[in-house]
Amino acid sequence: MPEPGPSPLQSSLPAAAARFGAHVLAGAQASSGAEAAAPSRLPFPSVLPSLSVPVPAPAAVRQPSTALQRILRGPSGLGTAGLHPGRREEPPAPAEPGTPVAGNPIPGLYHHPVAEPDPARVEEVSRRIKAWALDEVELYPEDWEDQFDGFHVGRYMVACHPDAPSIEHLMLATRLMVAENAVDDCYCEDHGGSPIGLGGRLLLAHTALDPLHTTKEYEPQWARSLHSDAPRRAYRSAMAYFLQEASASQADRYRHDMARLHLGYLAEAAWAQTEYVPEVWEYLAMRQFNNFRPCPTITDSVGGYELPADLHAQPAVQRVIALAGNATTIVNDLYSYTKELAGPGRHLNLPVVIAEREGTSDKEAYLKAVEVHNDLMHDFEAAAAELAATCPVPDLLRFLRGVAVWVDGNHYWHQTNTYRYSLPDFW
Repeated sequence: MPEPGPSPLQSSLPAAAARFGAHVLAGAQASSGAEAAAPSRLPFPSVLPSLSVPVPAPAAVRQPSTALQRILRGPSGLGTAGLHPGRREEPPAPAEPGTPVAGNPIPGLYHHPVAEPDPARVEEVSRRIKAWALDEVELYPEDWEDQFDGFHVGRYMVACHPDAPSIEHLMLATRLMVAENAVDDCYCEDHGGSPIGLGGRLLLAHTALDPLHTTKEYEPQWARSLHSDAPRRAYRSAMAYFLQEASASQADRYRHDMARLHLGYLAEAAWAQTEYVPEVWEYLAMRQFNNFRPCPTITDSVGGYELPADLHAQPAVQRVIALAGNATTIVNDLYSYTKELAGPGRHLNLPVVIAEREGTSDKEAYLKAVEVHNDLMHDFEAAAAELAATCPVPDLLRFLRGVAVWVDGNHYWHQTNTYRYSLPDFW
């Protein structure tokens, strides 16, 4: 597929960059002398030929653009070390030659391999999250322990947030991830979930994230309700920890994205109740809400810094975040395909919807879903590279890098989690 061309940016984006980044850029220019005005002296080039000249290439062999590679590396040079508080002085030791990575990537799926996450951090996050789940919020009964361990959430979060400056910063994301999955499992999916009455359950759970402001007479009843089931206990506790580190705007941003997630849950539940199979475009619209978006959107909180609210709200930034969430969610559809087919009832995922609505075989539908994912990934990379070139503010560059790393870490976890996932026999 041809490389997507540049899309027009909102005129307010450079103004926002000027407000929040002028002092940083001015310092960089002053230290670079007369050459600072040249595009090559900025953290990213201001002109990216690869974005303006479409070059078709097969998805299976496409390489990330130079701009995206620079995003993944992050800003470098004099004065930028502080943008990487989690960067270690020495890189982790490489795996022994020939050491296999668990699982197999889906053939033809466009992705970027990542280094194995820091094993010491994985072990510590895994220990802490299990203690939190068992002792603090009583998240699951004893017979669910194998499933909790098999989720490998510690490895997941360390792979997605390698720049986190501390274990506690990693735990912010880990608690929220586990809480979100508890709501999905217990309200929507395998462990007692049902589309019937889901709206009421989600609304009450959402008040654990976005607190109820009511009268003194009724407030105690609401407060007690936050401890009444495992999902609400998990939401309440995870959000309390998050508020200790996040700014008010970061917390409100997260609440907004969780409301989007809950809206997506309700759309899928409504279709289940009416036995409606959506059109492919309708399914993709639902998946823009019922997706991983709350996870990459907090990448700055987990990284120990803040992308200013006015920059985060810019349409171009929102497009990058939305495309990242959409692409990573289709990864989940593809890797969980056989798991969902083996479960009770009919579970909607992109291959199932394509097969039903476009009259294809299961194999053809699955392979087309791979193409949809690849298109979303290429759009994400093009949008991120264009934004980095147009608005080279260090915090924004760092945020874009964090989102790109999250996308890669998410694929790594799906590929390597052979406890949960296996691939269909389509090749």
